[in-house]
Amino acid sequence: MHRTHRRGWRIGVASTVALAAVVGAGVTPSTAAPLDRNGDHDRHGHHNDEEAFAHIGTFDVRDNGTTVAEIVNATKDGRTLVYTDSATGKVGFVDIRDPKHPVAAGTITLGGEPTSVGITSKYALVSVDTSNGNFVAPTGTLFVIDLATRATVRTIDLGGQPDAVDISPDGRYATVVIENQRNEGINGALIPQLPAGTVVVLDIDGKPAKWTSRLVDLTNLPGMYAPTDPEPEYIDINDRNQAVLSLQENNHLAIIDLRRAKVVSSFTAGTVDLVNVDAVEEKLGPQKKGRIILADSVLARRREPDTVAWIDNKTFVTANEGDYTDESGKEGGSRGFTVFNTSGTVVFEAGASFEYESIRAGHFNETRAANKGIEPEALTVEKFDHQNLLFVGGERSNVVGVYDVSKGAPKFLQLLPTGIGPEGMKAIPKRDLLVVAAETAAGIFPSMITIYERDDDAKPSMTLVSGNDANGLPLPWNAMSGLTADLTDANTLYGVSDSILAEAGIHTIDVSSVPAVITRRVLVTDAAGAVRNDLDLEGIAAAPEGGFWLASEGRVTAGSSRPNVILKVDANGVVQSEVPLPAALVAGAGNDGLEGVAVTGVGTTQYVYVAIQRPWAGDPAETVKIGRYEVATGAWTFVQYALDVMTLPAGAVIGLSEITPLPNGTFAIIERDGLAGTQAVQKKIYGVDLATADFQPFGSPLTTVPKVLLADVLDELQANTIYTPDKLEGLAVAADGEVYMVTDNDGLDSALGQTLFLGLGPVGSALAG
Repeated sequence: MHRTHRRGWRIGVASTVALAAVVGAGVTPSTAAPLDRNGDHDRHGHHNDEEAFAHIGTFDVRDNGTTVAEIVNATKDGRTLVYTDSATGKVGFVDIRDPKHPVAAGTITLGGEPTSVGITSKYALVSVDTSNGNFVAPTGTLFVIDLATRATVRTIDLGGQPDAVDISPDGRYATVVIENQRNEGINGALIPQLPAGTVVVLDIDGKPAKWTSRLVDLTNLPGMYAPTDPEPEYIDINDRNQAVLSLQENNHLAIIDLRRAKVVSSFTAGTVDLVNVDAVEEKLGPQKKGRIILADSVLARRREPDTVAWIDNKTFVTANEGDYTDESGKEGGSRGFTVFNTSGTVVFEAGASFEYESIRAGHFNETRAANKGIEPEALTVEKFDHQNLLFVGGERSNVVGVYDVSKGAPKFLQLLPTGIGPEGMKAIPKRDLLVVAAETAAGIFPSMITIYERDDDAKPSMTLVSGNDANGLPLPWNAMSGLTADLTDANTLYGVSDSILAEAGIHTIDVSSVPAVITRRVLVTDAAGAVRNDLDLEGIAAAPEGGFWLASEGRVTAGSSRPNVILKVDANGVVQSEVPLPAALVAGAGNDGLEGVAVTGVGTTQYVYVAIQRPWAGDPAETVKIGRYEVATGAWTFVQYALDVMTLPAGAVIGLSEITPLPNGTFAIIERDGLAGTQAVQKKIYGVDLATADFQPFGSPLTTVPKVLLADVLDELQANTIYTPDKLEGLAVAADGEVYMVTDNDGLDSALGQTLFLGLGPVGSALAG
């Protein structure tokens, strides 16, 4: 891993609704504070005067002609970011004089793989791996770049493959970790594999031409797994010019005196016992059996720290990512972080607590459960005013946890959403900023740099979290795909999750707290109690007689087919009846099926309405069907709905994702593209009058219902997320007429993970057209 650092609702989408700050996540429902109608209290009951971080800007690295941003640093004035892109062999520059609108500021090509960057008052020190895959004779170069002219004023042969760079607080020393990483393709990826790694200590007083270097011998430290192959990973320097170094594969830590360029102490990073974690890895997606179950124990797990950072001159913190599987097949990585003192004593162990915060926010990646969970990798410590703050990145959960480490045990403050795979972080206290580089590009989501500002009026970043179950563990959830309101309680909504997880769930959501809190999760089961893992729930509607109607989207893909059905379930999720669409209609079905459900009436006058996402066989171009099921007779009838015709990028389409009854007897329809970020253009809510529509059986000529635009919510989505989401999925009107919407995070499967739960205000103004 390569990086460097220097220490140290109602959601307000409508302009008439005040924004409330949020600090943290994961209280039980009983401790969630009520939100007054002015939005003046946070979820802990505090008045909104505590400082917190909120996202203010995102930089798409493609705007700079680069592919990824791995490690990020900043000039001393905090106005320019410098990041590494190993994929293109460049370092990139970003102008953040206005951090809300970061601007591409050019690149430098360095002829290798940049791994890290340190910043002095005048120079950028960029380590570049020039090994070209040669593990036997690795090479590397340190480029010293004048920040004013961007000219390389000196290159220094590092004698091996470099990793992390750090600069001492007094500017006297620079360190470069020479990892000389192992070849994972030979010897079962086991160590030792020579040559041994080392640390280069540079004396950087004066002009670069006069800089000298010394090597730190890291071999044969007592207690290392492979004494001849230290595998150093990351380094950080304190005010006493002592460096703490992680030797990840060896599960070891060392303290180096930079004046002498010598290890003065070293010790094992030790092990952690984890209980109540999900350590069973299951694939996501339709019928792949993916589940989040916090019932496993992982004992004596090696910490194997990656990033290390000093908290003060006597204590430091490690991010326990893990990177090694030993000869017995046992992996390292303990899912959390640990605070040590310089004698090697553990002062604090986070255990699974950081992972729990990610689960509460819907940011747990089930596909990594058996490996290293959320994989804490990047971290930094910096003092902001009176608070010493720790920032910990979860590489596989796309979050940064913020902790107060000013005194005593770290105190969790909040969780911030990031791009995919947060790898590098830079805190800039003089500007109240935190910058995070996320290195992974996947699908429609690019590698990005996100910028957060500390403020006492910060908008919440996590707008939906879960409380605890009866055992005090976080209620797991993600991929919120449909929304409905309780018919009498204005503070209660219900959501469903789709097939990204195998267990279809119904979630009770308390909207009176900040953020909204999932207080109950029930699984959909058959009458015998068996969980239904063959559903893809995309819609939910509260039934007047109790319970819910659910819509499950079908598939026609060979090997994972399933029907488009609606189900009536009771309040505990037990299926009472299951209704398929007409067979003749299903014969022309595609993979984009039922996406929403709504119900009106009771008894013999009850109708259940469904929205089909995309055109099926026989539909006119860019036209879909809305179906109506008459409960008393079992009859299905239909009308056509015309989608907006737009010019979109190749592969992008317009479709429906929700149908919601409105108080005036009409219905709201979500019509959206599948695009994200600056490409997103269609996130609209239309109104249709279905009470007077001419519904006919399938096979008869069908009329197209008129539609009227009620709201374009693209601006709201842009303003409240780090990157405009692709999937606006749920819409509900609460019993008091307040309108809410929710996005689907795809379970972090090649997606960011941030779920947006937004209150749009009263229906009369929110959906006024």
